[in-house]
Amino acid sequence: METKSSDQGQELHFVFMNYDPEYERLRADRTKKGAYELDMYLSTKHDELLARTLQPGTYRKTLSLVIVDGFAVEISSEQAESLRTAKGVRLVEKNQELA
Repeated sequence: METKSSDQGQELHFVFMNYDPEYERLRADRTKKGAYELDMYLSTKHDELLARTLQPGTYRKTLSLVIVDGFAVEISSEQAESLRTAKGVRLVEKNQELA
């Protein structure tokens, strides 16, 4: 298995969050407004976690995942370790691409 990496030694990682009752409440609202609120809630939540845990300009969040409370971010292995110990984080996994 190979992973793509950038010039700074950063690789794509997926970060999944612990149970969050607000996420579950928003996800249950199937209206257009509810979907928008869920998107905004998760994006802000994930951005704030990254800002609290990592130095600005050292990572690149590529997307927030709505179907699960998680996101994808390009980070170094050291930054992945920092996120693994952050409050609210359940799992951090490096993206694996099959050759």
